[in-house]
Amino acid sequence: MMMFMNWGVPFFLMIMGVFSFISNRKHLLSMLLSLEYIVLSLFYMLFIYLNMMNYENYFSMVFLTFSVCEGVLGLSILVSMIRTYGNDYFQSFSVLQC
Repeated sequence: MMMFMNWGVPFFLMIMGVFSFISNRKHLLSMLLSLEYIVLSLFYMLFIYLNMMNYENYFSMVFLTFSVCEGVLGLSILVSMIRTYGNDYFQSFSVLQC
């Protein structure tokens, strides 16, 4: 039962994050939030795995650093999109426009 709690909960969290990512396709901010939720569930799985195998948690700190860089990159894209188009709707801009 404890093995299911260790691996079942993070998989459920990741599935719910993927579901929210698929269902919220209108706004960039909601997509970025669901991506961060998926990254946190992956971090939870990585932390459980490293603790079960008695490894050091150095790689989890590297993973957190890269996830913070990913979040900052997404927020900078969001800010530039809002400054250019006025909102964060995906339907308001054309990808083919130069």
